[in-house]
Amino acid sequence: MEILVAALCGAVIGLILGLVGAGGSMIAVPMLIYIFSFSPVQATTASLLIVFAGAAAGLSSKFKNGDVLVRDGLVIWFFGLTTNFAGAYFLPQLPETLILTGFSLVLISAGASILLKQVSQREERRMSIFALIALSLLIGAMTGLFGIGGGFVAIPILILFYNVSPNKAAGTSLFIIMINTLTGFIAHARHWEEVQWSLPITIAIFALLTSRMAAQQSKRFEAATLKRWFAGTVFAIAIFTLLETWT
Repeated sequence: MEILVAALCGAVIGLILGLVGAGGSMIAVPMLIYIFSFSPVQATTASLLIVFAGAAAGLSSKFKNGDVLVRDGLVIWFFGLTTNFAGAYFLPQLPETLILTGFSLVLISAGASILLKQVSQREERRMSIFALIALSLLIGAMTGLFGIGGGFVAIPILILFYNVSPNKAAGTSLFIIMINTLTGFIAHARHWEEVQWSLPITIAIFALLTSRMAAQQSKRFEAATLKRWFAGTVFAIAIFTLLETWT
């Protein structure tokens, strides 16, 4: 029964990653904690592998369509290495209530950011090196501490401030998530033996398969509808996590 539930969870995570281009870890971490009774450290470690698999699968169609800003993604990954490894190092030293509360606040921020609307239709432009570094450090810290790839931060910034199309922002987000979560997973190596890997691997396989199919169909869905659905989901998870943590 656990394997069947894990397969269903993987399909949900892959669907979100493929359609939205972000948010897989925001679903994976609470699922692992509240459905499979993982600790926050175990859930964060396992989530990195799951989301890496889903992002890697969904990315193939984005590359084919030219919807990935490779240079920007690599720079964000490189400069985020410091905070990524630092977050992974300090994670076991933090109280579980602090980790889950911080995770919930990140979810609320994610839901709010994804609902922001593009205010103008100007020509697409490159990010400055200073903006890239700041974004890199923030995303790296979230990956190391919470197992989050950071796509929800990258997407609105690319759309709002750099006039990148939603499809290209989602593709670049998947690329950032893929390389960031792989690095984060390596940074969590000391926790690998604590995880019961049969469940995360099952989730990862189904996330991979579903993400690839969803990414190919993402252009058929209205972006505003996907954003509202995603925001509502993460708001609900954040509220649930806060109630479970503090009651």
